[in-house]
Amino acid sequence: MPGIERKAFVLLSGGVDSTTCLYKAANEFPNIEGISIHYGQRHLKELEYAKKSCDAWSIVHTILTLNPDVLSGAMLTDERIEIPSVSYADLPHGVSPTYVPYRNGTLLSLVTAYAQKWVNKQQAPTPREAGIYFGAHAEDAHNWAYPDCTPEFIGAMANAIYVGTYKAVRLHTPVMWMQKYEIIQLGETLGVDWGLTWSCYKCEELHCGVCPTCRARQDAFRNADVEDPTVYQAMAA
Repeated sequence: MPGIERKAFVLLSGGVDSTTCLYKAANEFPNIEGISIHYGQRHLKELEYAKKSCDAWSIVHTILTLNPDVLSGAMLTDERIEIPSVSYADLPHGVSPTYVPYRNGTLLSLVTAYAQKWVNKQQAPTPREAGIYFGAHAEDAHNWAYPDCTPEFIGAMANAIYVGTYKAVRLHTPVMWMQKYEIIQLGETLGVDWGLTWSCYKCEELHCGVCPTCRARQDAFRNADVEDPTVYQAMAA
């Protein structure tokens, strides 16, 4: 839009969904910044891969640090809790055991505050507006397995962000109605380098291949009819 300086801030975990959002933002905004959050997650490898994707596009990558006590005690933040080696379909119905309570609301709030700081730092008379890209999708929202990925949550959060920033920041959720295989297909059209993405919840050298996210990743590539470049531990053994 002429007369307005625009910038996208992508909440970037380094996984398939958020990396696809990064590439989509790069096609829609002239200025992009990838934002990853160190919140005490055990799978810190995702931060390395988030940076790799940003580096491939020469995009600034910023890591914001959240006090680990805020989101502690969940399966993804407590190494004493075993990550299950089953698919999401094999897990009990209801809220997923890998759900970190209100993680997405917390992370989106952090990114919003960071984005509004950029808006408020304008030096020229040209107004600024920011967009936040968030990779929630339909599979995570299904049966409210992750309530902070549902359309109900996203709609409320989008309104809160827009109103709370004096209408300067908007939430973009381009894959919220997609299945994971459809995100892979979209990423293919955008030229996503899947080898620079990380999905596994276990903090190991390679993708384990058996945890819920690894299985979902494999199924998505298979259903999208796209070659999966990932090296899994079972393959390397």
